[in-house]
Amino acid sequence: MKSTVKASGAIALAALLASTAMVQAQSLAELEAAAKAEGMLTTIALPHDWCGYGSVIEGFKAKYPEITVNELNPDAGSADELEAIRANKDNTGPQAPDVIDVGLAFGPQAQAEGLLMPYKVSTWDEIPAEVKDADGHWYGDYYGVMSFMVNKDLVPNTPTDWADLLKPEYANSVALAGDPRASNQAILAVLAAGMSTGAEAGTASGGAGLTYFAEMNKAGNFVPVIGKAGTLAQGATPIVVMWDYNALAARDTLAGNPPVDVVVPATGVLAGVYVQGISAYAPHPNAAKLWMEYLYSDEGQLGWLKGYCHPARFNAMAADGKIPQDLLDALPPAESYEAAYFPTLAEQDANKSAVTAGWDSVVGANVQ
Repeated sequence: MKSTVKASGAIALAALLASTAMVQAQSLAELEAAAKAEGMLTTIALPHDWCGYGSVIEGFKAKYPEITVNELNPDAGSADELEAIRANKDNTGPQAPDVIDVGLAFGPQAQAEGLLMPYKVSTWDEIPAEVKDADGHWYGDYYGVMSFMVNKDLVPNTPTDWADLLKPEYANSVALAGDPRASNQAILAVLAAGMSTGAEAGTASGGAGLTYFAEMNKAGNFVPVIGKAGTLAQGATPIVVMWDYNALAARDTLAGNPPVDVVVPATGVLAGVYVQGISAYAPHPNAAKLWMEYLYSDEGQLGWLKGYCHPARFNAMAADGKIPQDLLDALPPAESYEAAYFPTLAEQDANKSAVTAGWDSVVGANVQ
C-alpha cells in the first residue's frame, strides 16, 4: 500500500511540475533550440547607456546570432512598457514586447493585471527573496542609488544635497530624467526628495516630494525637460537627477566634454531596484526565457556591473569570488550604498500613487 501511494504521489508530482509554467521543464540546450527556431526577441525601454545594456545586448547577440534582437522605444518609461503589453495582447508582430525591465512597483502591478508569464531562471536561488515574486512572475535584476549629474562648465558649485537645489544659484538648472507621471526613475526621485525633508517613505514622501518640486518650480530652478547626457552637454539641463549608474555612464560617454560631477546627496539617499518579467502574450516565449537565462548568468550579471549597476546576484557572486576588483573599484564609495534606503513595495506603491495623481495639480510642470 505504501509503495502504491508513493508511486501515485510521484506521478502526481511529476504531472504538477510538467504543468507549471514557472518550472524549468527544458534543458538549456532544448531552450536554446526552441529560441533559435523562433528567431527573434523583442525588447523595450533598454537604452544602450542604461546599466550597460548596449554591451549586454551585444553579448547576447554574439552568443546567439540566430536570434534577431528587435529593440522597441529605448526611452520608454515603466508605465509605457506595461501599456505596450496591453496594447499588443492580440498582436504577434514586431510591436509586441517579449520582455520588460521595470521599476519594482510596476512588477506586482503587471502581475495583478495578468500581464506576466511566470518563469524561474536556473540561478533563481541567488536572487534575494525580498525582490522577487515567489512564483516567478517578476524578479529583481539590479539596483543603484539616486544621484545628481552636474555639468561643471555651467555649475561651478556642485550641489551636495537636495536642499541645495532650491538655491537661487541653480536657476533654470535642475531636471528629472523622466516624466514623473510615468517614469519609475522620476517617481523615485520625488520619493528621495521627500525623504530628504524628513518624510517617511510612502504617501508622506510623495506629498513632501511634490511640495519640494512645487517650490523648485515656483523658484524657477526646475526645467520641465527630460534630462539626459545630451541635454546636460547642451546646457539645457545643467543638473539632472538620475540613478548613479546612468549618470556614471553619461560621464563616460561625454569623456570630459563637458566635465561632469556625479554626486550622491547627503540626505534622502535612495536605492532603487528594477525587475525583469516576460510578457504573458510574448510572441517569442522561448527567446524571452533564454534572454532571462543570459541576464542572470555570470556573464549577464557582470555585464550590468560594468554598467555601474549592482546586479541581483551581487552578494552571491562576491561570496564566490566571481567579481573582478576593477569593477568594484569603478563604483562610487561603498558608504554611498551603505547609507541607502530600500523602500518596500508598499512604500513604493503609496509614493507612486501620490506622485502620479498629484504632479499636475501640485507641481504643474509638464515634463517632456
